[in-house]
Amino acid sequence: MQVFVQALDGMYGKPAVGVAARLARADIDSWTTVAEAETNQDGCIEDWNVGHFGRGVYRIVFDSDGYFARLGMTIAYPEVVVVFRMEPETHSFQLQITLAPYSYSTYFGTVDDRPVDG
Repeated sequence: MQVFVQALDGMYGKPAVGVAARLARADIDSWTTVAEAETNQDGCIEDWNVGHFGRGVYRIVFDSDGYFARLGMTIAYPEVVVVFRMEPETHSFQLQITLAPYSYSTYFGTVDDRPVDG
């Protein structure tokens, strides 16, 4: 199981390059950071360098403040947190987020044409 991420800049209509993101897995009463990454020139994180994603609840925290600060803007949402459930283990998943200074939107779904490890 894998999760592929793409961040888009909704203000300029282009990939959001250099957005720091932190992936965490839910424990009984807290979150454990699994990996950290940054979006590439296509706005993507294709590999979290995690051996295996198991079923469970995860979250990705996007540093939207850092991204828009580099563009000289102040924004409403300094971080955008997306919480999602990964089931079943036979699929890879795609999470897409569109960031703007005063809004954001997300999409989460399966990716059937990507190979699954394991």
